[in-house]
Amino acid sequence: MSNIREAVMDLERHVAEQGWDQPLELYALVPTVELLKAEPAAAQMLGITEPDSPDDLTPVQQERLPDDVPLEEALGRIMWPEGVTGCALVMERLMVKGTDETLAVDEDPDASDKETEEIRMVAGVVRDGSRYCAMRLRDHDTDEDVMHGNDLVPALTSALALTLDIELSATEPGAPES
Repeated sequence: MSNIREAVMDLERHVAEQGWDQPLELYALVPTVELLKAEPAAAQMLGITEPDSPDDLTPVQQERLPDDVPLEEALGRIMWPEGVTGCALVMERLMVKGTDETLAVDEDPDASDKETEEIRMVAGVVRDGSRYCAMRLRDHDTDEDVMHGNDLVPALTSALALTLDIELSATEPGAPES
């Protein structure tokens, strides 16, 4: 079993260091052991040394998804090669307070009576069906306040799972727990 939880949480801390108002980013998750074998110079440049566990995953940032294509459509065009164990997505959105509803990218929060808050979501999925998510609120921007778990953003993890050619139900009873 992979270390999807650790990969997502490490990625969340990494993007938090970059601050807010960042674009959507897509990452391939590759076994650290394999990255060290296949790309030792790249691993060294990234500061990657011997992994703590043979199941450790390293996020590899991908080219940006096109801005003029809806996220669901852009993800629908992606099929990862076999060497990619999983994938992760980092995105910021406005969320309607007290709900799990997010506003569309082009939706003006001032045009409605909805009270919103800024969030950053990091969602990851691997081929064995494991998934994990982390969510940081801009108003509570500390590592201790990051929410995380398997089912925080089930629609997003299900969409990511399709890029790996696996089906992952949002309420899958066998989904691994942290």
